[in-house]
Amino acid sequence: MLTPRINMRKLKDALRLKLLCKQSHQQIANALGIAKGSVTKYCALTATAGLDWPTIDALSETDLERRLVGDVNTRSIARPDYARIHQELRRKGVTLMLLWQEYSAQVGCEHSAQAPLKALRYSQFSQNYRQFAKQLKRSMRQTHRAGEKVFIDYAGPTIALLEHGVEVGRANIFVATLGASGYSFCLATPRQTAADWLHGTACALAFFGGVPQLIIPDNPRALVTQANRYEPLLTDSVLDFARHYGCSVLPARAYHPQDKAKVELSVLLVQRWILACLRHQRYATVQEVNDVIAPLLTRLDNKLFQKLPGSRASAFAQIDAPALSPLPTQPWEWASFKTVRIHIASHIEFEGHRYSEPHALVGLALELRITAAVVDESDRSNGRTVACFA
Repeated sequence: MLTPRINMRKLKDALRLKLLCKQSHQQIANALGIAKGSVTKYCALTATAGLDWPTIDALSETDLERRLVGDVNTRSIARPDYARIHQELRRKGVTLMLLWQEYSAQVGCEHSAQAPLKALRYSQFSQNYRQFAKQLKRSMRQTHRAGEKVFIDYAGPTIALLEHGVEVGRANIFVATLGASGYSFCLATPRQTAADWLHGTACALAFFGGVPQLIIPDNPRALVTQANRYEPLLTDSVLDFARHYGCSVLPARAYHPQDKAKVELSVLLVQRWILACLRHQRYATVQEVNDVIAPLLTRLDNKLFQKLPGSRASAFAQIDAPALSPLPTQPWEWASFKTVRIHIASHIEFEGHRYSEPHALVGLALELRITAAVVDESDRSNGRTVACFA
């Protein structure tokens, strides 16, 4: 049903009551004896034309009709794809102004005499995008740059491990999510120790096929020796992990879940789409749990978005994957650290083994980096490597 047109005198009165007196559409309709739909229609046309009350007041009735009705009737507004725009903003260097310029250029290329098109002004374009973004879930509203962040956390629920009907342990579910695409990874680990956190993160980076700039955990005691809002103190093992992958680990602020809303959503999705599917099954080992999780994780990442185009997997391939740094050539291995001092007998002792040192280093404090195969020594005063024992 078409909304009836009104004469320009009443239209000016309606716009004056709307823009100057801030009255509602229903109040204006009652005061002027016109349909509420007509008020809504012409207020929308005014906003599209970018007119304010001083400009309208200075226009003649003929000019006002031409600015509103004439332009709109002869030229259709080209509607931008705000879902695609929201995803494009996650690419490095992409701004809303750049996307508006590309949209305007595309409208100009598609212009034809049979179906002339009109591009939105930048103000209306950006306002409409902000309204679209407000309709998205909180985690989707945040703009994360491609390849910039991976968020990591553990899900609350765990899975019982049973042998002959007796519980012998729990499988803890580690979750990692890329900020821009939301592409997710999950892995069952036997505990939530520092080694489990870092092993899960290493597996996640291998799954993603690259390294982000930042890895953002919560503030678990396994990784953070001293929580601080601005400069949390990480353990030596975490710093060694970041050094190996050439990235930074930056814990989220304590009691600020909005800092890691992306992984909070992924944890919720893992609970709903993976853990809930396993509730009636029984497992004896962590590996059995991981074998069952793998196909369910693929299904989750390929599940289509509700309000954005594509899925997490397709968004990852287009946005995050090209922006990730390459993985290091050598695989990561867990390293622990211990400070020792060289005895007067020119040796250090570690786990019942003695390692000889030069006599000139007696009394010097050394930091040992211990892996499954190697013990590295470095001078704590300057960080210089002193020796390496297999």
